Amino acid sequence: MRIRVLGSAAGGGFPQWNCGCDNCLAARRGAPGVVPRTQESIAITADPPGDGESWFLINASPEIRAQIESFPGLWPRSARHSPIAGILMSNGDLDHCLGLLSLRESQPLVVYATAAMRAGFTEGNVLFRTLQRFPGQLEWRTLRLGAETPLGAATAPGVAESPLRVTAVPSPGKLPLHLEGLRTPTPEDNVGFVISDQRTGRRLAYFSGVAGPSPEIQRAAEEADVLFFDGTFWTSDELIAAGLGTRRAEEMAHWPISGAGGSLDFLARAAASRRILIHVNNTNPILRDDSEPRRILAARGIEVASDGMELSV
Repeated sequence: MRIRVLGSAAGGGFPQWNCGCDNCLAARRGAPGVVPRTQESIAITADPPGDGESWFLINASPEIRAQIESFPGLWPRSARHSPIAGILMSNGDLDHCLGLLSLRESQPLVVYATAAMRAGFTEGNVLFRTLQRFPGQLEWRTLRLGAETPLGAATAPGVAESPLRVTAVPSPGKLPLHLEGLRTPTPEDNVGFVISDQRTGRRLAYFSGVAGPSPEIQRAAEEADVLFFDGTFWTSDELIAAGLGTRRAEEMAHWPISGAGGSLDFLARAAASRRILIHVNNTNPILRDDSEPRRILAARGIEVASDGMELSV
């Protein structure tokens, strides 16, 4: 299984368009060790390199067009073609699904999502009609919590079934902002993924939005060979301390990395050979290569994702 990080920042990207915090100013100036990042998404394939490879994306960020162009593996191989065999949605936040609307140019798409995420994206959304230009333009594959689902299938034009299997794992979280107050939250609103390669038995665990610990996340982390995990905030009061907000990390459904009860100890104990933080907010000091938090992470064997990072599982 090969993985390409297309984007590694939280919503708004890095630097964020309306933010003049120290991190964003340093990124705009091109300061050494402060690298800009687009909004979080990764691409996965189990195919050998070549013209026949198919890729599955986790999340469709608002910057999906630029992310596709940044990676030749996602370029078309004929006049009208895309090697993107499917897109997995981890939740309905705009930084995870808005990119779907950018893929409207009459290309068949397959989206894997829970029933709750599908309803949140389609119901009452007039813009969704841009993905209904012809019958079958967008095919939904329903993910059921805890059930293994094959990726790829003969019903997707030109896409054979992949040796990859995905299991959606409920993750503590919340409804997207645009759905708050409109319906009752369910465990299907926010998930992580365990993706396994049937040929090798190797596993990738991916949890980019986590409000706190749970037995399901613990179990997935224990069984994973590579773990991507929510790295949004370093401290609980990060935005408050910077004068940029009034809510703590936990109030925004993110498990802060440091501090008593933070995710750092959990990550340090995880058995995965690589543990990588992703979905990093623009205010987080781990975006600076020479920061003390980065040294703390490195000492405990934890990496920070960056756009363009590649690895194999």
